Amino acid sequence: MKKLRFLLALSNDDNDYQIEQASAAEQAARKLGVELQIVFAGSDGIKQSQQLLASVQSTTAQRTDAIIFEPAGSTSHPQVARAAAAAGIGIVLLNRDADYIAELRKLFQVPAFAVTSNHEEIGRIQGQQLSTLVPGGGVVLYIHGPGESLAAKQRYRGLLETKLDTLTLRVLKAQWSQASACKGVSSWLRLSTSHQVEIRAVCAQDDSLAMGARKAFEECRGSEADWKNVPFLGCDGLPKTGQDWVRRNLLTATVCIPANAGLAVEMMVKSINTGVLPLERTYTNASPFPSYEVLAQQSARARAASK
Repeated sequence: MKKLRFLLALSNDDNDYQIEQASAAEQAARKLGVELQIVFAGSDGIKQSQQLLASVQSTTAQRTDAIIFEPAGSTSHPQVARAAAAAGIGIVLLNRDADYIAELRKLFQVPAFAVTSNHEEIGRIQGQQLSTLVPGGGVVLYIHGPGESLAAKQRYRGLLETKLDTLTLRVLKAQWSQASACKGVSSWLRLSTSHQVEIRAVCAQDDSLAMGARKAFEECRGSEADWKNVPFLGCDGLPKTGQDWVRRNLLTATVCIPANAGLAVEMMVKSINTGVLPLERTYTNASPFPSYEVLAQQSARARAASK
């Protein structure tokens, strides 16, 4: 049987979730005997499009059998996907949805599907966590991902559905990296107006952003007396980063999101080998960490201790 070759294109290599995506895909590829190439786009959608096209248009005998990609910018690369499908190359879209998937499945005899987290549900979980931690309302510093990111927009919409109306958001935007969040929050904290606001919580759209925000507070408001009772919330919840940071009390809560690149590799191999198309869209489930019950208990103890 021919050895399958896949290309995995991820948005960047300085975010813990993207690194875990690569690791999950590598594990699945080794188990299934797939030759896997991984490229990172440095959060540049144009660069990622070029990386994908180079693979799709390769004239070598070792051309890829499938491209698996998590978009780095606002576009889901419809032209690249169409070119790949026309060339008989399978397509998996990670953590994004796109109308062209249905069209490609009808027009071309190749596997084309999406494997994604339910980003609005992730936002709803964070909204519930915030409401548990800050039941009295107040101002929340909210670190939003890149403005062009559909996942970031969906997470924001979900959070607005479940947060208490008495919680007011001060929104700062950052790239998906700790350094970007630290820079943005530091700039905001240096403004005189930031000292006029009592921040009741910091909520970020991923754990790296939350840790970047925490670092900014440490550097700009060195005395913990100013912010030691402020809960920091993130999401991704990977065992060695987000969950570990919660256990070490660096973060108060996170949302566990499965790395879905490994599942994408497995689904693509099965589809190529059997000729059966997977579902057009597969959702992976997110969960709060710690549980709502544990978080409520911790929050009640913290409020009692501060009285």
